[in-house]
Amino acid sequence: MPALTLSWPQPQVALLTFDLPGKRVNLLSRSVLAEFAEKLELLNQRPGVAGLILTSGKPDAFFAGADITEFSAALHKPKSEVYEHSRQGQQLFAMLSQLEYPTIAAIDGICLGGGAELAAWCDRRIFSSNAKTQIGFPEVKLGLIPGWGGTVRTPRLVGLANALQMICGGESLSARAAMQMGWGSDLVPAEQLLPAALRILAEEHRTRAYLKDRERLQRPLELHPTEADFLRSMATVRIQEETKGQFPAPQAALELMLATQGMPAEQALELESERMTELFGGLVNRALVNVYFLTDYNKRQAGEGSDQEIRSIHALGVIGAGIMGSGIAAAGVKSELPTTMIDAIPLALEKGTRAVIEEVAFDKHTKQPDAERALRFAPLLHTGSIEADLAATDLVIEAVSEVAVLKRQVFSRLESAVSPETILASNTSSIPITKLAASLQHPHRFCGIHFFNPVRRMKLVEVVRGEKTSDATVASVVAFVKRIGKMPIVVNDGPGFVVNRMLSAYLNETLELVLEGVSLREVDQAALDFGMPIGPIALYDLVGIDTAIQVGRTMYESFSGLVKISPIIVAVYKAGRYGIKTGEGFYSYKNKQGVAQDDPEVEKILARYRGEIRHYSAEQITQRLVLSMLLEAVRVLDEGIARNPRDIDLGLIYGLGFPTFRGGLLYWADTLGLPQILKLLEDWSSIPRMQPPASLVERASRGERFYELGAGPA
Repeated sequence: MPALTLSWPQPQVALLTFDLPGKRVNLLSRSVLAEFAEKLELLNQRPGVAGLILTSGKPDAFFAGADITEFSAALHKPKSEVYEHSRQGQQLFAMLSQLEYPTIAAIDGICLGGGAELAAWCDRRIFSSNAKTQIGFPEVKLGLIPGWGGTVRTPRLVGLANALQMICGGESLSARAAMQMGWGSDLVPAEQLLPAALRILAEEHRTRAYLKDRERLQRPLELHPTEADFLRSMATVRIQEETKGQFPAPQAALELMLATQGMPAEQALELESERMTELFGGLVNRALVNVYFLTDYNKRQAGEGSDQEIRSIHALGVIGAGIMGSGIAAAGVKSELPTTMIDAIPLALEKGTRAVIEEVAFDKHTKQPDAERALRFAPLLHTGSIEADLAATDLVIEAVSEVAVLKRQVFSRLESAVSPETILASNTSSIPITKLAASLQHPHRFCGIHFFNPVRRMKLVEVVRGEKTSDATVASVVAFVKRIGKMPIVVNDGPGFVVNRMLSAYLNETLELVLEGVSLREVDQAALDFGMPIGPIALYDLVGIDTAIQVGRTMYESFSGLVKISPIIVAVYKAGRYGIKTGEGFYSYKNKQGVAQDDPEVEKILARYRGEIRHYSAEQITQRLVLSMLLEAVRVLDEGIARNPRDIDLGLIYGLGFPTFRGGLLYWADTLGLPQILKLLEDWSSIPRMQPPASLVERASRGERFYELGAGPA
């Protein structure tokens, strides 16, 4: 079936509507591009055409960009083919600026990547006032730069500084912001897009201004060298701060646009294709494409038992008004879900309520609290002090202290206070769900819903299936988690589940390295150099030494052969150093800036427990840290705790901040090759916990991977 429809809203005015069959959004696949070329050729052969309007038949979506499935299939193609495809796309889109009549993009909804380039080649752009309308170039998030003219047309349309902001940052602009930047000719309600486009066409025929703009857009930019140097220095600093030099595409886009701003457009387009081709298929590009497919896989997962009847959640209950409880309640309220939060301590409830209101009132665009948002969302939050206040809820999430006895007491009171159909859940980060459900009368409607801290920023949520959790409960909770804008992975029960189990192995190995003489700073720096967002020692201080002790005890009780309770952390805990919350942990934070500083008192503690001092290179430290997580990931797969290798990589990327430019932990192992992983492990063969599981050895001997690299959807 055709993806494009040609109609004539007025005599001699062509309306080309993109509506890709069977897709929720329009994608610029090869077949769509070929059909577009045919339509333009057809219009070229028709005499008397007065104008062309491009629009979309998809609600809330002009174009989502290129077809990533086709894109991934081309990762192994010769560079010459990649270059040629870029040039062909440029030449096709350039036809819009060479027609004998004006062209207009009428944009309602998202307009991203190749779609934004298509719009940039039109003479004029008009936007709908739809809140979902946006324009942007997210290519750097895939390790690339625009390759169909985006780096050439955008600086000439809206100025070099604006183009650098959009293309190097990869963030989208709202319709209103795009208008302010100079992208559009009009901003109208969606139903007025066509009338507005017809008016603009009539005006262009009267003024012929579009012809002057076409000439201007082919010429070099007029930019003083001092201004160019200023833009380079400012943008480079910002890019380095955000990427730490680990993502090459933003810097490549910056250098390209600075190099081509003084060139005629055609010469600049050739260089754009060359630079895009250099990045295409590189290690970072492949890794980021894999992350894209991981998130796409997650969107399509409905949880086990997805054929079961899903219970709609119309009212949410939260027990505990602390950091996690108030964060979960705020997530519910922001999703316009009536939410009741209870806490037996009045002061805690008051503080938690204030935290919820502050969170829902925050406007991410202005970075300021918004009174209108507060007034809009506040009526959705209700508070109470006893379980009976949750009687009308459909789902209750417990978020009290990480103590099994306390949690079981809460659920024993709660079960009789709510409807027999109400789903009960625990936000526990490590306690087995089956253990918590042991005394419940209806364990089939009980599961884990493990949010990560801080809830407002962390997308990942582990949905934990206990031994008796029903399929319907899992499917209902997965739907709820997606409704509040989070990313659920369904995992089976076990201490620490998936993410915290691997985190425990990582942190356990950290303290073992410290015992062997590695400094706190060396361990943290090795992790940062690998791409982790924070070093493991600093992470201990952020999470809280007391919290780490609680989780560590659960892991030790379950895996005493592999997990140790380090004497170091016990000694730091007994010294009253709980981390940032107390101003002292492994580091001291008692300075005006509140930043981590080395503390001689901690060095005295370490000296008491260190034995023979060993010297490791930064690479060896990194190996120990990352391989410890990898071995635990293999065990998690072997035990069936994780259903799919993709869930592990999703969990680590979005739960622990594993670097996206490495594609995921198991993806990283696949890129090295499992025989190479086993070779690295040989260097640590004297350490029992670093012994490879039999399944890893067998997988390597068969030449297998954890999953196919860049293979796209599962």
